Amino acid sequence: MPYPQKLIPTTVVGSYPQPDWLVDHAALSARLVPRVHAEEIWRIDVATREARQDEATIAAIREMEEAGIDIVTDGEIRRESYSNYFALSLEGIDGDNPAQVIGRTGAMTQVPRVVGPIRRRRAVEVRDAAFLRANTGRATKITMPGPFTMAQQAHDDFYGDEEAMAMDYAVAVNEELHAIKATGVDVVQLDEPWLQARPEQAARYGVRVIDRALRGIEGVTVVHLCFGYAAMVSHKPSGYSFLPQLASSVVKQISIEAAQPRLDLGVLRDLGDKVILLGVLDLGTRVVETAAEVADRLTAALAYIGPERLVAAPDCGMKYVARDIAQGKLRALAQGAAIVRRRLAG
Repeated sequence: MPYPQKLIPTTVVGSYPQPDWLVDHAALSARLVPRVHAEEIWRIDVATREARQDEATIAAIREMEEAGIDIVTDGEIRRESYSNYFALSLEGIDGDNPAQVIGRTGAMTQVPRVVGPIRRRRAVEVRDAAFLRANTGRATKITMPGPFTMAQQAHDDFYGDEEAMAMDYAVAVNEELHAIKATGVDVVQLDEPWLQARPEQAARYGVRVIDRALRGIEGVTVVHLCFGYAAMVSHKPSGYSFLPQLASSVVKQISIEAAQPRLDLGVLRDLGDKVILLGVLDLGTRVVETAAEVADRLTAALAYIGPERLVAAPDCGMKYVARDIAQGKLRALAQGAAIVRRRLAG
């Protein structure tokens, strides 16, 4: 199905809760977001894992559809984290002998070493994209870690030039995106949370590497920024340290979280003509929003942008939310967006 034409369509950021029979959630929650391999989180052996991941992916797609989500993803069910799935597949990356760096939360975390030129050596998410397209009649979206963020999540033992390293990540991402788009997926998204965490570097070259990653990519493109998963970051600022700069990027849409941080929505005025994926579900609480609460949060954004530039979404990190809570929140998202559409129709 093509991209929805109705006002205020609904989507998820990317991830969806993985089932307990597939992933050990205690092991996942006990560690920081994996940058290197995290084999210990899987409950299924390697020999049968892909088939079981396929089953779990179909279940996630069906639950998004049943909740009323217009643009569905594969739930990132096959991933240990949003980034290491692709990042560790690249040539020039050593994930078996990691370095330790200070992460976004200020804690030490293990990251891969860059030991040679970064190159894409194989398809990583192309099968996932084709599988998604084959298993839904809704519009589809596939997410990838952005080049700026991957460069921040690695230890450079080769380049000695962080922009050059990020640019090679961008080339690898671009090659994968072209292959993903060839499957017919409607939307592709770059996850770039580290633009917010490293605003000085982002100001120097963030837009350039994003534009390189999106070079020649047709259709709807998204860049997602956030303050960190609610499961790990309970106090978030009410404003982004890097965001208006994306108004000059080639990206078509910008995804931001607004519910948990109680974002000052005045920033929407500074984003040019970009479509905004607005996070209106607070994933830092188990309380399921009412449809009216979602509608009020969406309506608040309409003081700054027109409804044709608004997409309803959760904040990021649904992977860490209990599945029944996630289902309830997504139903409220779809119902709340429908309320606003009815109001606009008079």
